[in-house]
Amino acid sequence: MVRESNKIPDRWRPDVEPVGTDNFANLLREPALAITTIVGRELEAQGFADLRPGLLAVGIHVRADGSRITDLARSARLSKPTVVHAVDELVRLGYARREPDPADGRAKLVTMTQRGLQAERAGREAVARVRNAWAVALGERDMEQLEALLRRLRATLWPQAGSGATRS
Repeated sequence: MVRESNKIPDRWRPDVEPVGTDNFANLLREPALAITTIVGRELEAQGFADLRPGLLAVGIHVRADGSRITDLARSARLSKPTVVHAVDELVRLGYARREPDPADGRAKLVTMTQRGLQAERAGREAVARVRNAWAVALGERDMEQLEALLRRLRATLWPQAGSGATRS
């Protein structure tokens, strides 16, 4: 039950209704999709309108020290041709560049440009604002409990990842 005082302002709500039932998978997936949608709107408002969700799905996996296409494909769970296309677009738009891999002269690393790093920073700030808005609706204590449970689940599923993967 949502009390009137706990309603989330429209800015921090997704613009599509949830699909399916409230089963476990949907309970995890739909808020994640909502964050993606809301962050996309926030990025658009800050001058990054050309960063479509498909590009974000690849761009968020670029490591600070650069990433190979094969690594991006694996971490984004996308095909290599799909990632190549997205990286081509990120490069064309000025968010990323390809550089020689110092460990293997035949390979290339994808790295972020200044514009890419600015978009990443803006995206992280938007995620923090979404989190805070949702915490107002749920209550800070409940939000902290939710985050603690999700961290515990993450550590259980990926014990080797430690407290932070890639650039988190």
